[in-house]
Amino acid sequence: MLADDALLTLTAALSPSIAMDLANPIAMDPPDRIIVALDGMYPDEAVAFAAALPSLRWVKVGLELFVAGGPSVVQQLRQQGKRVFLDLKFHDIPATMAGACRSAARLGAELITVHACAGAEALRAAQAAAAEGAAAAGHHQAPTLLAVTVLTSWDPARFAAELAIEAPLGDYVARLARLAAEAGIGGVVCSPLEVAALRASHPLPFALVTPGIRPIGAVRGDQQRVMTPAEAITAGSSQLVIGRPISAAADPAAAFAACCAELAGHP
Repeated sequence: MLADDALLTLTAALSPSIAMDLANPIAMDPPDRIIVALDGMYPDEAVAFAAALPSLRWVKVGLELFVAGGPSVVQQLRQQGKRVFLDLKFHDIPATMAGACRSAARLGAELITVHACAGAEALRAAQAAAAEGAAAAGHHQAPTLLAVTVLTSWDPARFAAELAIEAPLGDYVARLARLAAEAGIGGVVCSPLEVAALRASHPLPFALVTPGIRPIGAVRGDQQRVMTPAEAITAGSSQLVIGRPISAAADPAAAFAACCAELAGHP
């Protein structure tokens, strides 16, 4: 394991894998903007689904799929040339979060989620360890860590009542985003409803990755704070996470193409 000073130097030297893309958002075409969540699929099904959409570039592997398929499902998706968002939302003591991010980076995941509320020490340790893991595996760039702020399944009233947090939900999101940025994290996961305010305080290349995206006419499901793809990109989202509107569609390829078409012309 590298010493702390060496880790910090390595972190600075290895730019996040999507930073160059996000620094010039006009260069990102719609398929680069959309991350399709493979939630609710068995490993073989997820791998087959991704292979059936050759124009798909980004996939999200969440807890359910990773527990079922383990590291091999990430490796199989990468062998197809897909870029992987590993959404495991690590939240633990600093040493444990560092170890988890080190291992995730070795797999080649380019986006990795951690919980912002783990605190600055844990976030810094996770970022440094991710850079170390990527370098040890021979990856040329470190992954971008994304700090989860408030899950999009929370609505403001229930958030205040159940968690006893007095700050308005939007203010709490802003506080966690600021904490993440100060800890050197490359971006956050947030509701599209918070994007415009966050983007005003956190210019590119700081990433704002937004679930809770529902194309026009799609049902909300368990998401409470939602926008359409075009609305979210206009507000300042870097990338969009879209699940069931594409993965559960009768024709997933057509649904993906429709989302891409909606983003055409939105830098």
